[in-house]
Amino acid sequence: MDARVLIVDDDAELVSLMSAFLSEQGFQTSAAYDGPSGLKAALSAQHDLMLLDVMMPGFDGFEVLRQLRESSEMPVLMLTARTESQSRVRGLDGGADDYLPKPFDPVELAARIRAILRRCRRTEDNGEEYFVASGVRIEPAARRVLAHGKEVELTGIEYEILDTLIRSAGHVVSRDDLMQRLYRREATPFERSIDVHISHLRKKLEGPSVLIRTIRGVGYQFVAENRKEDEA
Repeated sequence: MDARVLIVDDDAELVSLMSAFLSEQGFQTSAAYDGPSGLKAALSAQHDLMLLDVMMPGFDGFEVLRQLRESSEMPVLMLTARTESQSRVRGLDGGADDYLPKPFDPVELAARIRAILRRCRRTEDNGEEYFVASGVRIEPAARRVLAHGKEVELTGIEYEILDTLIRSAGHVVSRDDLMQRLYRREATPFERSIDVHISHLRKKLEGPSVLIRTIRGVGYQFVAENRKEDEA
């Protein structure tokens, strides 16, 4: 997979190790060692994904992510200390696609990068296909979403979750199924990423009724009223 990965972390030794391993895995890497230079690199050059540490000089990873999301949807995988559960949720709230606690297995790091890139590069064969349920319409070819007639801006991962749920409207989609589609891994008892992204979706799709139901202990269900598909 010939993808360009930007590593933003002030730990020079770790950056060197990650760069060497990812290069062996077929990735092109570049690095920045503080918040301002990391943001500048992300905005001024073409990268497919950013690995972003939280604690850095200049300003932290959350500020890098905040400013990046003002003008770019480049996928971001945040690197957090294993004990910083609040940091992980804050990163997801800020628009990160996934997080990986330190210390981590480099093989898992590469697998997560590939999973994110596969999701972002997924395309639809039929450009005329669309799906509608309960006033929400998705147009896969354009990755366009309308809720009650108004266009809704979603992050890449929010779109993929909605796409999965609305195609299965009326049926329960398990958390494990969502995790496998998005990240190529099973959900753990303490996994919060899906929950946070679902919360964001609910807020953006606000309407007169609940559209995404939580089926406790199982997963999620998109309400199926007026479900319709059309394939030209």
